[in-house]
Amino acid sequence: MHIGLIGLGRMGFNMRQRLLDGGIEVTGYDRNPEVSDTASVDEMIRSLPVPRTVWVMVPSGTVTDEVITELADKLSAGDLVIDGGNSKFTADRDHEALLADRQIGFLDVGVSGGIWGLANGYGLMAGGRGELVESAMPLFDALRPDGPRAESFVHVGDVGAGHYAKMVHNGIEYGLMQAYAEGYELLEAKDIIKDVPGTFRAWQKGTVVRSWLLDLMVKALEEDPGLSQISGYVEDSGEGRWTVEEAIAHAVPAPAITAALFARFASREDDAPAMKMVAALRNQFGGHAVRKPGQSQPAAGTEPK
Repeated sequence: MHIGLIGLGRMGFNMRQRLLDGGIEVTGYDRNPEVSDTASVDEMIRSLPVPRTVWVMVPSGTVTDEVITELADKLSAGDLVIDGGNSKFTADRDHEALLADRQIGFLDVGVSGGIWGLANGYGLMAGGRGELVESAMPLFDALRPDGPRAESFVHVGDVGAGHYAKMVHNGIEYGLMQAYAEGYELLEAKDIIKDVPGTFRAWQKGTVVRSWLLDLMVKALEEDPGLSQISGYVEDSGEGRWTVEEAIAHAVPAPAITAALFARFASREDDAPAMKMVAALRNQFGGHAVRKPGQSQPAAGTEPK
């Protein structure tokens, strides 16, 4: 199988390599010529066998809209576009309709795994028609971790369902990180606690709170004890807000996720240790940029090379 991949940033760069390792031929395009396989989208499209599959992995919003509009004009009936970015689920319906006018298929796929996905594999949540999901299954199997498919891949439902599931996933992530971070601040504040990193390290095996996020917490403290190189300013990339909006729309109480989102807003007014830990965790799993103490703009994130 041979696909096109547009967007070779933190996620897309590693996804290309994992697909290649899984036996999928990939022609990637990125505006950065240092990582791009082709000089243009047109050149990428010409390299693909018909019917063509193009996976889009660019920032949500205007950039995704522009890329899918361009593909609608340049692809042909029977081709397939997969949006694997963090688009809002409501945008998926518009993208599907635009492509359907040209008889081009569309899938939305929530992708989780961050900068560790190359080594560990990605969790995948697909939305769209069943026959299109089935046609793309070799891609999903190459990207996901080894083991039973149901443990790392799901066809959630119709178009928009994949990104909706990923939105809720990220909302839960907000709450989990906030709980770990508040525990970190509480331990740091108590004078009888002499080894905070060691406490978290001792929770990694056998305890009910063990998780990959806990492992990353330990890693962050090993790299920067006290988190002295990180400001407590924490960005939010949209999914947490959308999750809270959906909770309000459906009258579903979501106090933990809502409080975690508001804590990020509060972080922009102070420099709490808990929010330093949230910033550190976002950098650990996703390579998201962090601010140094006293810095007005985020420092460069961990960009895959």
